[in-house]
Amino acid sequence: MLYLDTAHQSPLATSVRQALESFYQEANAFGGPKPVWLERVERVRARAAAFLGAAAGELAFTKNTSEGLNIAANAIDFAPGDNVLLIEGDHPNNAYAWLNLRRRGVEVRFVKLGQGVADASLFAPHMDARTRAISLSHVTFHAGHRHDVASVGRLCRERGIYLVVDAMQSVGVLPVDVKAMGVSILAAGCHKGLLVPQGLGLLYVDAALTELQPVYLATAGLARPPADLIANPNDMALREDAGRFEIGNYNLADIHALDAALDLIVSVGIANIERHVLALGDRLIERMDALGVGLVGPRERARRAHIYVLDLPVETWIGFLAQQGVRVSPERDGVRVSFGLFNTPDDVDRVAGIIAAGLQAPVSA
Repeated sequence: MLYLDTAHQSPLATSVRQALESFYQEANAFGGPKPVWLERVERVRARAAAFLGAAAGELAFTKNTSEGLNIAANAIDFAPGDNVLLIEGDHPNNAYAWLNLRRRGVEVRFVKLGQGVADASLFAPHMDARTRAISLSHVTFHAGHRHDVASVGRLCRERGIYLVVDAMQSVGVLPVDVKAMGVSILAAGCHKGLLVPQGLGLLYVDAALTELQPVYLATAGLARPPADLIANPNDMALREDAGRFEIGNYNLADIHALDAALDLIVSVGIANIERHVLALGDRLIERMDALGVGLVGPRERARRAHIYVLDLPVETWIGFLAQQGVRVSPERDGVRVSFGLFNTPDDVDRVAGIIAAGLQAPVSA
């Protein structure tokens, strides 16, 4: 298989598979050494937080990006008449997390992206005194725009509003520094750039935002959980860190996998991964230009990452490429090619050759 679909999910790295096998062997042999596993959870929490430029206490584990975005949307104390700004056409699960607040009288304003990528100037004209938050993807899934989150972060700080970022498509592929970007809350799953199977997510919450409250509560979120495990209605004080948003048992297997994935990613270097996928993108654009195949998303290096949507009819090309052993995804406006740290220049040349052959002998549905 020619795997060009990391924006969907990453294939299982050998070292990550070995970490999972080790975890399951430990569970099989020792019946689940939970205290040992929980100590490892805290070590991985600190590693993952540092990877995002955060402190360990600012990171919670979730199931996926969508859960993190819903936690964010419901943690903000919106009043009827408040509004939040989104980009029209961003990932639907970002939109639905906020659209669900309309039942509480919150207005959701969709801003058209137009040409280029989002920055502060895109949002500023749509803000008013009732704007409480902006939420957007760092990198878009449908065309690979890399938005200028840092400029949006500066705008949000100036206006005293929250910036919520969906980093599903960027974390593990591009450097992500939540402090430098001015992010209030960041949500990301781990099954793409972070190389972990589905079922684990990361939620960053700025430690200064102590006013943000969880919409649901479990023992894990309490500052002083009852030692006898009998609920105490008179002591429901919350943890002061991001752990107040955690709801129960962790996906322990995937957290073990994340530890191994971080070993691999850090050993390569996130800046090197960024340079690598951008160089592969340069090569792909050059090959597609030579074939007369258009690119749907941005061409400039500073505005793109690892996702490239080719202007080819999905209904014919997806089946053809699958027959040739090429794994890609259909997208709104064409065929999405997405790179991971494991892809090579030869992969680009191979898919370009397959597309060239398809153009010479037009494919059919």
